Parts: sequence; structure tokens; C-alpha cells
Amino acid sequence: MLELIRITDINASVKRILNFDRGTLMSDSTGYNRRFFLKGAGMTALAGAVGAGGAAAAADGEPAYYMNGKYDFDTVYDRVGSKCVKWDSQIAKYGNKLKIGMGIADTDFRAAPCIGEAMAERLKHENWGYMGAEGYAEFREVIAEWNQDRWGHKVDPTSIQIATGVHPGLIAALKTYSPPASKVLLMTPTYNGFYSDLRASQTLKNESEMVFENGEYSVDWDDLEARMTADTHTMLLCNPQNPTGNVWSEEDLMRIGELCLKHQVVVLSDEIHADFVRPGQKFTPFAALPDKAIVDNSLTFRAITKTFSMPASKNAYWYSTNKVMLERVKKNHRAGINTLGIVANTSAYQNGKEWLDQLLVYLDGNHQFVEDYIKENMPEVEYTRAQGTFLSWLRFNDIMDKVGVVEKAAASKMTDKPKSETQVFEDWLVDNAGVQLNNGNSYGKGGERCMRMNVGCSRQVLGDALGRIKNAVQRV
Repeated sequence: MLELIRITDINASVKRILNFDRGTLMSDSTGYNRRFFLKGAGMTALAGAVGAGGAAAAADGEPAYYMNGKYDFDTVYDRVGSKCVKWDSQIAKYGNKLKIGMGIADTDFRAAPCIGEAMAERLKHENWGYMGAEGYAEFREVIAEWNQDRWGHKVDPTSIQIATGVHPGLIAALKTYSPPASKVLLMTPTYNGFYSDLRASQTLKNESEMVFENGEYSVDWDDLEARMTADTHTMLLCNPQNPTGNVWSEEDLMRIGELCLKHQVVVLSDEIHADFVRPGQKFTPFAALPDKAIVDNSLTFRAITKTFSMPASKNAYWYSTNKVMLERVKKNHRAGINTLGIVANTSAYQNGKEWLDQLLVYLDGNHQFVEDYIKENMPEVEYTRAQGTFLSWLRFNDIMDKVGVVEKAAASKMTDKPKSETQVFEDWLVDNAGVQLNNGNSYGKGGERCMRMNVGCSRQVLGDALGRIKNAVQRV
């Protein structure tokens, strides 16, 4: 594994941006090694330490992050300087107050080696003309194979429509089935990106808040059906649910499907987190339900860009068993596909299974770490045990009251930058803990007093973030 790089080796500009002086790194807030970032040491410093290729080589020629059949997810991989949203955008917003970005949902691990290898091989061919139908056909085949291998779900490759992302497909479906100013049903708290899809399709939110009881979320069935009104034509289903981590059972999905069929509401199932399911849970594709009429009333939207943390590759797909529905949505969808993205995604589908299987074990350990840490050190924070995703959903009820978020949010309404209560708390966490989490209000009804934390990172980073939050909370 990579040895710790001394603080004097850190690139000066990275050190200046992050203010990673010895006092910051050796804080006594958690008891964790404060030098964990020096393992990554910033993109520039790491490149200088291991060579322009970016990966340190082991004695036998294997990359240092893959040894003896094991991938290293513990060594911190610092993405600062790569212009990423999770880190650089937060640094631009908060300056050197920001120490750890735990927000946007991509992970901080080195990619599966097969992805870079496939891209490097393709780069040897120095022509980037249009990709022909043969390239898309192969891509559809590997997608179908992944569905069969991971979930025993048979998907007709010819029904698969390649997209630049899940959002373009969802927007095309909304434009097809939900006229402007009509309503779209959502079970909240839900993925905040859905609201941008509503704006793009000029539709309105129809939020059915889930029931939160004994630390778990469940569907409010009476409210859900009551909201299936004549002006509600589509439902955006999130499975697994972001941010709460619910992995919906076949029973729940069947009941949702039956209600939607009864009230003529088309199900748009966003399953981008499908690969992230914890032990003891089972992911059920909506299109694999045992009722053909229910399945034919749906479209599925998926990608492995979350799975392998490569959303910048701009690849996703959507499909339906209903050929009429498929053709109607296709008329509103246009995909501008990146050839290198298809190369990267194809290699991940074909060769990334071992990497993913090991990652899932590590992420499950991270989830357990968060649960245990909060129980022991921050009992006043309510933790929802995620069944899937690499996200944690935290409730800061009493702490937000002590911080005075209600008063501060009200005062902000008198300025040109009004903020919700959770936006106020997001800023407070950065100011007092140096940690950025996503504010709960952006996830719709039921997100008040909640924050979303991305646990897709080295456990050392996770431990430090939790320790910083604990210290900030204890000082209130």
C-alpha cells in the first residue's frame, strides 16, 4: 500500500486551499489519525509521488490498490483539484472552512482498473468519428447480461434505449405522459434531482410523505392513493429510495403497481442505485414483477454510473416491456452518446463484477460503522438504517433547535439569499465541523430536520467526518 506522504510533500496550492496544517490534521476530535488525507495528498502531490501514470506500482507490477486479489478501499484517494462537484465546488463555496465533502452522491474510490484500461486502449485509435449501430448493439447486450447475472431479470436488448443519463430519459417520459401543469406523484423524502425533471417538463409535484416510525420509513398507502387524482398521470418511483435507503419489497412494488394501474398512472421507476443493496435485502426490478399488466404500465431507468462512480461518462439506459409506450417516449428522447463513455461502461459491465462485490462488502461496513458510531457518540441524532444505496439519512431535530435554525432561516428571508432551515444547518456544520452534508429540505416533504451523508469513502474519512460532527454537536 502507499506509505503516508509527509506534510512537506503536499503540493503547496492544495495545502493552501484546504488549510491542512498540522493543527488541523492532528485535531483531537475523534482519535482517528488526522493524517489520513496525506495518504491521497491531493491529486498533484500524489502524481508527483507515484509518477505521471497516477497509480503506484507494486513490486509484481500490479497497481498498489489491488494486491493479492483484494482492492484497497481504505487508502484515501484525494480528488481535490480534479474539478469535481463533491470537493472542488464545495471548496469554491465555503473556502478553507470546508475540510470534508460528504455531499453529492458519487464515491471517493479509485475506479475499477478495467475501466481505465479499456479507455486507454481505445485512445490508441486516434479518430473519434460517429459510432455505428454495432457499438450500440454490443452495449445493449452487456446491459442485458448484467440484468440477468445480478438479478435474474431478463431484458430484451432491443427494448433498451441508450441515454446520456437517467434524467434525459425521465424528462422524455414526463413530456410524453404528463402534460404541462399536470401533477407527478412522488413518495417523499425522495431524490432531489426529480424536482429538476419536473421543472424541465413543466409539471407539478404531488408529494405523498412517507411514514417515519421507529427509525424506518414506509408508504402511507391511504395518502398515496388519495393523490392519484385525475390530473396525476405519472409517478416517479425511486428504488432503492434515495435518500432514505429503502429497498422496496416485491409486495410493496406490487401494491404500488396495482394502485397506479387502477388510477391510470404510469410508473417511471428510477433504479440507478439498484446495485447497492445490503446483505439480507433483495432488489426487485419493477419490470420483473409477476403481473404483466402492472409491468406494461411502467418504464425503467437505470445506469451503472453510480455503481462505478463515473457519471461523467454520460451513459444510462431506459426500457419498457410495453412496445407502444416505448415508441411514444422515443419520440421525445434524443441521446447524444459519448463513444469513450460506452467503452468505459461496457468494460465495467463485462469486467467490473469482482471490484463491485468487494466494494459492497466495504460499504456495508461503512453503514455499520455509522450506525454504531451514532449510537455510541451522538444518541440525540436519529439514524435511519439504510437497506441500500451508499447514503445515510440523519435527523438533527433537537440540535437544529439549539442552533436556532428557525430564527436564522426566518431572518434570511429578509435578504437576497433566503435559506431553508436545513440550508442554515448545512452552513452551520461547515462553519463548526468543516463537514458538508446535503440539506434535507431539497428532498421534499419529510426532509425537514434531516441531512443526507454520503458514506462512499474511506472509513478513515468517514470516521473523521463523524468525529467532527460529534464535537460540533457537543459544543452546542
